[in-house]
Amino acid sequence: QVQLVESGGGLVQAGGSLRLSCAASGRTFGTYAMGWFRQAPGKEREFVAALRSSGGVTYYADSVKGRFSISRDNAKNTVYLQMHSLKPEDTAVYFCAAGAKDSSAYRGDERDYDYWGQGTQVTVSS
Repeated sequence: QVQLVESGGGLVQAGGSLRLSCAASGRTFGTYAMGWFRQAPGKEREFVAALRSSGGVTYYADSVKGRFSISRDNAKNTVYLQMHSLKPEDTAVYFCAAGAKDSSAYRGDERDYDYWGQGTQVTVSS
């Protein structure tokens, strides 16, 4: 079992930055891909970013490319999402996900992930 706990959400003005963290339990953290997804009110959950187990290969949704950066520290069992140039349309609950195979990480498909955090709210004001 893997437990995920997100932190770092909050209220920020458009153009600002936030860094989300996701702390994972378990000894196998470095063996699977990790991802971030988000869900805005009234919308389906959507893919944001993912990276492979080693952290060397990353994938991003077109809507966040060039603004968001995903990284991981396997020694700390933590994955991060650094968000810059935030827009009001980035407002959502952000979820950390774990357990995908490296070969599936590029798909950005939530069905590939076995474990999910509870989510952290990010609100961007205009």
